Amino acid sequence: MDIDPAVPPSGEGCVECLASDGWWFHLRRCATCGHIGCCDSSPSQHASHHAADTGHPVIQSYEPGEDWAYCYVDDMMVEGVAVLPGESAARHYSPPHAPHP
Repeated sequence: MDIDPAVPPSGEGCVECLASDGWWFHLRRCATCGHIGCCDSSPSQHASHHAADTGHPVIQSYEPGEDWAYCYVDDMMVEGVAVLPGESAARHYSPPHAPHP
């Protein structure tokens, strides 16, 4: 898996959800360009849409306590992957709000 930990994240939350007042369950970071998108359990699935639109197949979890990466092309997960050098996912915040039932 190609992962460039030197590329900074695009923000502290899903870029598209923040721009559209949307919400997410979990965040994913593109290992190629740093785009932060929401997971496939989120309504808009921005991380996988980003991968399909850009051809950047590898994402990393951007959640506290998670250290895995996933490749959409190979359908393969790898654990023990650092978020960024010297940084832990725990410093990133949770969704600004969740939907009301």
